[in-house]
Amino acid sequence: MKKLIIPILLITFLFIGCKEKINLENTLQTHFKYAKDSEILISAHRGGKGYAGYPENCLETMQYIKKHIPNALFEIDVAKSKDGVLLLMHDNSLERTSTGFGRVDQNNWEAMAPLQLKDDSNTIVDFKIPLFKEVLDWAKRENAILTVDIKRSVDPVEVLHFIEKNNALNQSVIITYSLKTAQKLYKLNPNVMLSVSIRNMEEFNRAANSGITWANMVAFTGTRLSDTKLYNKLHSKGVQCMLGTLGNLDKSAAAKGDHLYREWATLGIDIFATDRPLETKKALKSYKN
Repeated sequence: MKKLIIPILLITFLFIGCKEKINLENTLQTHFKYAKDSEILISAHRGGKGYAGYPENCLETMQYIKKHIPNALFEIDVAKSKDGVLLLMHDNSLERTSTGFGRVDQNNWEAMAPLQLKDDSNTIVDFKIPLFKEVLDWAKRENAILTVDIKRSVDPVEVLHFIEKNNALNQSVIITYSLKTAQKLYKLNPNVMLSVSIRNMEEFNRAANSGITWANMVAFTGTRLSDTKLYNKLHSKGVQCMLGTLGNLDKSAAAKGDHLYREWATLGIDIFATDRPLETKKALKSYKN
């Protein structure tokens, strides 16, 4: 009888373990599935920028934003040092956002690690360039979601494998700029969540025929407003629509009034990618879907 019990227990354990793994792998697909009553999400561009004392692509800035917006998303830029270390930096060179000089990919991490970051006013603060691993570990601890923008000098496949190695697939939406890249990443891991540019019906149709399931996509609809028919079509597929207000739309809201975020939300926007996350959150506080 004991010989029979052990295999049964083993099979039961494996079944439960597999079930938990499946649920875990589908967490982001569930999180980003469109529903009419879903809360509108805010994505802090470059991890948060424009706030005095808080530089872009900085872990302390993300911590600051998360205190005010617990369910915020964080768009981050992943670059690579000369010696192959993945880190956060938007520009190709170090001058604008840090006390360093020269190209990121021509400096070793040892030389960049002691550098201090600068905020948008060019003020030097006592924060350092974060490693991508540090940010992934923080996201796992704090249940934060990152949208990962990969710099051209870095292979997206390398970044996907790094995310997998660090068990951070459920904290990461990988931004893609071509369907070819999206298809390659999806083929490597059908559980990966992807931000795909779908700004018009032509791009919608290409995405529909890409072989990538709709459940694995967040639609980046561009930095301009699209036809509401596009938003409705994406919603019919269960896909959330992200609008990049960073740039002109954020400037328009700052000049004309933050009520514009509520007006844009009524058109069918589910996620705002913005340089003004705190102002956007405040504007949307009273908004009802």
